[in-house]
Amino acid sequence: MREWLPALDANRKTFDFKKSALLFQEGEPVTGIYYMVSGKAKVHKHWTDDKELIVRFAGPSDIIGHRGLGKETVYPVSATAIEPVTACFIELDFFFSTLKINHNYSFKLLMFYAEELQESEKRMRNLAHMSVKGRIAYGLLKLKERFGVTPAGVLNISLTRQDLASYAGTTYETAFRVMTELSKENLVSFVDKDICIINEQALAEIT
Repeated sequence: MREWLPALDANRKTFDFKKSALLFQEGEPVTGIYYMVSGKAKVHKHWTDDKELIVRFAGPSDIIGHRGLGKETVYPVSATAIEPVTACFIELDFFFSTLKINHNYSFKLLMFYAEELQESEKRMRNLAHMSVKGRIAYGLLKLKERFGVTPAGVLNISLTRQDLASYAGTTYETAFRVMTELSKENLVSFVDKDICIINEQALAEIT
């Protein structure tokens, strides 16, 4: 991969996005993919007319926009910055050339797709069979696993209650009620708007 870096540097574009800015929108034609350099973004899609489902959260070193690759080259999801984001954009022609030439990179991307598919299947199963409380507990544990915690002990990702609800596939009101319940049970606590997991084992048992 190292010998490919000069070509990558010559063919990438770097963009900065403010908080709440769209990186790309569901239904738009795919022109390339993004590699996250810094910041965090939510990848989401329309669920009903007035609701969205957050598919995943992306952070540094993550790839986004790849879900639009295939027979129909339109983005099936949107990506929105939840904090200031810097991302590298790679156009499709160069990206496909890279896959054809760099077999090691192609293998790593294949494994990434496989892992993401497994996680998507778990989330679909959870939406169908798990209680809302279980889905929220599962979501909190996945966020800790992915982003870790700050020195203050809170999740290293700032979420609105609406984003947490959309990630768990529920309404804002239900997510607020469940988080209040988890707080009363001393499983989580709040530092301003941030979330601290107090009892990880108990959350795992709920799931």
